[in-house]
This record gives sequence, C-alpha cells and structure tokens, in this order.
Amino acid sequence: MIQRKGSATWTGGIKDGKGTISTQSGVLQDAQYGFNTRFADGPGTNPEELIGAAHAGCFTMALSGKLGAANLTATKLATTATVSLDKVDGGFKITAVHLDLVATVPGTDQATFEAIAKDAKENCPVSQLLNATITLTATLEA
Repeated sequence: MIQRKGSATWTGGIKDGKGTISTQSGVLQDAQYGFNTRFADGPGTNPEELIGAAHAGCFTMALSGKLGAANLTATKLATTATVSLDKVDGGFKITAVHLDLVATVPGTDQATFEAIAKDAKENCPVSQLLNATITLTATLEA
C-alpha cells in the first residue's frame, strides 16, 4: 500500500483565523490558507484548488496510461479541473468538478479519444474518491 500525507494547521476563528497546508514531499511547505483564500481572492491556497490540482494530475496521468494501452502516445495532455464549492443547506459542499482537457494525440480520432478520456475520468483514483458530479470536455487538437 502506498500512503501519502498532507497536513494542515489552523489558529483563530473561521473568518479571522489563519492556516497553513503542507505536503509530505515538501512541495507545499506551510502554504497559507484562510477564509479570504477560500471565499475571496486573498493570497494563498485553499482546499478546492488543491483538490482541483490533484484531480487534474490524477486524470491526466490515468489518461496517458489508457492511451498507451491503446497503442497511442500523446504529445500533449493539458487538463484544468474546476472545483465548484456551493452553499447548500446552510453549509458548503463541493458539488461538482469539471475537467477541461486539451490534447494532441497523433493517430486517433475524436470518438476514440473521447471514449478513452471518459474511461480515464471514471476510473482515475481521485475521480473514484470524489462523490460529486464530474464532467469532462475533451478537445483533440490536430
């Protein structure tokens, strides 16, 4: 079993408090987050953009593997994950993730590409973890 760790610290109240997020690898080390980084445009990160980055990375890597299994190799795979945080029943909930993929994959057509991308979307580990509506726009460039 592979295990990876992320950690967070928080001090203060929800609106005036401050926190930091770190990753085991050290790529993030005490990255600032707080109310303004989550609900406004303050400096720092937030859980939703980290989930988006994780989902985009996981999906893109899974897609590369699925393309390889179909004897295809991408010259470019670029994915942006948009995570929606909505107010629901007096609280907040991540309600959706939209994956926007632009790819260059020689030797394939749109229908084959979309089928492989859909399979990667449904089966990457982060997609399986999230209990949200996950949509995908897959654009194949010539």
